Amino acid sequence: MMKSLTFLKPYRLTMGAAIFFLLVELIVELYQPYILSKIIDKGILNNDLSYVTKWGLVMLVLSVVAFIGGVLNTFYSTHVSQSFAFGLRKSLFEKVQTFSFTTFNFLPTSSLITRLTNDVTQLQNTVFMSLRIILRAPLMVVGSVVMALILDWKLSFVLFFILPLLFFFLNWMVQKGRELFKRVQENVDSVNSVLRENLMGMKLIKAFVRNDFEDERFQVINNNLKRKTATALKTMEVTMPVLLLFMNASILVVLWYGNSKVHSNQSNIGEIVAIVNYISRITSTFSVFSFIIMAFSRARASSERIEEVLTIEEDFIEKNEGNKLRNRIEGKVQFHDVSFQYPNTENDVLQDISFVAYPKTSIAILGSTGAGKTSLFQLIPRLYDVSEGTILIDDQDIRKMNSKELRGQIGYVPQEALLFTGTIKENLLMGRENASDEDVYTAAKHAQIHETILSFPNGYESKIGQKGVNLSGGQKQRLAIARALLRKPSILLLDDSTSALDLKTEAKLIQSLKEYDCTIFIITQKISSAINADKILIIDDGCLVEEGTHDSLLESSKLYKAIYYSQYGREEIPNAKGAN
Repeated sequence: MMKSLTFLKPYRLTMGAAIFFLLVELIVELYQPYILSKIIDKGILNNDLSYVTKWGLVMLVLSVVAFIGGVLNTFYSTHVSQSFAFGLRKSLFEKVQTFSFTTFNFLPTSSLITRLTNDVTQLQNTVFMSLRIILRAPLMVVGSVVMALILDWKLSFVLFFILPLLFFFLNWMVQKGRELFKRVQENVDSVNSVLRENLMGMKLIKAFVRNDFEDERFQVINNNLKRKTATALKTMEVTMPVLLLFMNASILVVLWYGNSKVHSNQSNIGEIVAIVNYISRITSTFSVFSFIIMAFSRARASSERIEEVLTIEEDFIEKNEGNKLRNRIEGKVQFHDVSFQYPNTENDVLQDISFVAYPKTSIAILGSTGAGKTSLFQLIPRLYDVSEGTILIDDQDIRKMNSKELRGQIGYVPQEALLFTGTIKENLLMGRENASDEDVYTAAKHAQIHETILSFPNGYESKIGQKGVNLSGGQKQRLAIARALLRKPSILLLDDSTSALDLKTEAKLIQSLKEYDCTIFIITQKISSAINADKILIIDDGCLVEEGTHDSLLESSKLYKAIYYSQYGREEIPNAKGAN
């Protein structure tokens, strides 16, 4: 929990102010029973109305002081807790941005969302309660014990037997509660995971009429969360009855022993009333302890989950270490005996891949689903690192390059065109934030989407729904391509990014790419996209089985011929120049 608490350091003065006003409120409350004992013994029992009036007014003024102290304490406590949560969320989000794909495999999205929202809120509430309630409770207990001993240590001595036992009991309950609430938070992760998956796939669920199945699946997870939460809360609820039992027993002891002392003139009624008052305050404070235990138990569980994120060792790739790129990349890409397997797996996705892509050339990659094409793409911008072998860009090992600068010169269009909530222009500017309007329009024209954008009611200022839900598949693909082209990359990676385009639009797009001074890699299932490439790579089961031009592969590769015939039939085969 210490890692999380470091985010409180900037607010030490504000915390100090909150604690000061808490102490003002507390001191007043602790002094009032003492004044009350004097009013009873010297005023009421002696029928001295002036004494009662004078000290009654003092108690009234002190009550106003305590009220003001409580209000100011609440104000500063709120400021600290809100600022703490803001800083913690900010740091967590920044940390998540540094995660490599390997780390995302370890921490699923649903769990990260829970940690950045629910877990941070738990800590935020605990910080507020610590400054307003949790810190006040033990101080009230200690202060009440001290004041009771000052009044009559013999009557109050019973507290020395009961309080240590209760504190040991409370500490045990905190440890127990931490484990229980940690399991609760893990179940919240599961609920969020199913909920997120369901909402993202709602169209498919409705199309396949899977509503009942999804309802049952969610109910199972939801019931697990309910049972875990109920178990945790029931266990914590045991705390209060145990505390009240012992504290009420101590009051009975004080009253029994105090009665005999009053009759023997060894004690005053006012003192007994005050001691009972202090014990009652301890009892009422202990009634808050069950609430405090739950808060701390949840906070400790949430803190452990948050610190797991904050303390994850950054992947080497994401530390942005390596040589700065002094000049623009020319775009020569070489794979030398590259093999790759995903973290925590045993099988190679790619095996002994070797090829050279020269600057300003186009490379088409064909292969069956699951052959390893996308995995190969992800190695070029170092989204993953190779398991064996070497990848060179401009004859330099990319593991020695600064990953941030390397990616800054690569345009990447993933297999699933991902757009963000906002305007079309805002989405395109992700490619290059300082791009001019003319650059934006040019990139959109080359991506064959400019005219479509202008047909929207607000043009480039038209709003895009989450993940581009209000756009067609082809529109999303072309916008994603325009975003990559706006970067004016040295290397352009298109991962099956024209699958939703008709042949005419695709041909225009591929023709427009020739205006860009970059090396182009395109994963495709369509011969029409690969036919004019300078080199075609055929990947099968993680291995590079064939490479060459369209014409050479038609002559030498049975696999390429089979792909070609499946799309064009066995009529006369055109050469690459005549195709399109």
